This record gives sequence, C-alpha cells and structure tokens, in this order.
Amino acid sequence: MHMGENRIKARLRAGEMQWGLWLAMSSPTSAEIAGSVGFDWVLIDGEHGPNLLTQALEQARALAGSETDVVMRLPAGEDWMIKQALDIGITTLLVPMVNSAAEAAKVAAACKYPPEGTRGMGAILARASGYGAEADYTAKANDRVCLIVQVESQSALHELEAIAQTPGVDAVFIGPADLSADMGFPGNAGAPEVQAAIAGAYATLKRLGVPSGTVTFDMGDVGPLTEQGVRFLAVGGDALLLRGAMIACLATAKEAAS
Repeated sequence: MHMGENRIKARLRAGEMQWGLWLAMSSPTSAEIAGSVGFDWVLIDGEHGPNLLTQALEQARALAGSETDVVMRLPAGEDWMIKQALDIGITTLLVPMVNSAAEAAKVAAACKYPPEGTRGMGAILARASGYGAEADYTAKANDRVCLIVQVESQSALHELEAIAQTPGVDAVFIGPADLSADMGFPGNAGAPEVQAAIAGAYATLKRLGVPSGTVTFDMGDVGPLTEQGVRFLAVGGDALLLRGAMIACLATAKEAAS
C-alpha cells in the first residue's frame, strides 16, 4: 500500500473547506457507508468512542477504496499511542486536551522521526509502509503527518498563540464541550461567555493564519462557524444520525397507521 500526499494537510494549507463526520460506533460498516456519501474526512474517535487500535485499523481498511480521508482522535497525546496510530497508516491525528505550547511540542515531536522528532522506528513491518513495500517510507513520513491539536480549556486558550505556532502543529481544533465545562458551564456550550471565548479563539487563529476546526451537531451553527473561518468541520456523528433516523422512521410508521 502506497501512502501518497496527505490531502487533509494540503487542503488545510490551501484554506479549502473540508466536511467531516464523527465515527463513534466502532463499525467498519458505518465507516464504509460514510465513505460512500462523499465526506472529505471521517474521524475515528478513540477518546470517547470505544475504538481500540485494531478497530480503527478495520475502519481505515473499509475506507481505503473511497475518496474520504481518515482522522483518528487518540485517547491522549501519549507517544506510544501516536506511534501505533501512525504505524497502522493513519496519517492525520487529532490529539485532545493540549493545554500548553510545551505539550504541543511534545506531541509534535512524537509524530516525526529523528532528527526532527522522537517517533520510534519500525514501520517497515507495518501497514504504513505497505509492510515494507515502500522502501523510502521513513524519508517521506514526516511530511505526510498532519497534526491537529485540540484546545478545550481556559489554560489552553491563554496559550493559544504559542500552541498554534508550535512547529509541527498543522491546525487547532476547538472543543466546545470540554471548554464550556472548564469555564463553569457544563453541557451549555451555547452560553454567551463560552461563545465569546470561542469566537475570540477563531479570530486569533485567523489572524495567525492557522487553520481551525471543530464539530457541531446543530446545522444552525454551520453558517456562523464558516463565517468565523472554520474550514475543518464535522457536521454530525454516526451514532446520533442513526438514532435520529430510527426515531423518524418509527414516528412516520405510526403516523401512517393512524
């Protein structure tokens, strides 16, 4: 398997709009369906979804024949988690809870081989290099990795400029749920104070020329988010969409029978 240019990374640099979908069901079938719809990317959620590495691998394989790119959100920014995700051929990572520039630098280093970083060698045995078929994999791997760090705390907002400008960080993803909780509004990301903080973050990222992303499950948010400069946007999740379709199906059936 040959890993070419990271399209997500190239599109982020070009400022192109990229539409995504959250995958939390640990289902290759769900991933395959999403890949057939036309999303630019899907995110395999290993933080809050029950997605172990082997389950992420099966979903990545299900998407291999599609035009939809794969992102994985890791449970945490641990070096070994980053290494394993990269070795199975997932080249775009979302790392949660990055609260400082020092943490961002550590995560960025773990994504790259020496001398640029600290990633351990060994991918010649892994899917990332086509199990050794791509002889020059290690020479190209660093440029292919796309690192998106998740800012979702007040401490992270205070260091936003430094985090965003950390070498190796390709984009910043604002996490509204955890940010709202950290600000004292758990479950209420729509609180004016939270929305003001988020808008300020997007304005800062836009001024710095750093791509920004987020997720929303409310279509009413899509217009305002894109107006604020968000270009990497997830607009739903497999579990919620399935549940919503089931509810609508049952309601329609009951109405038809009445």
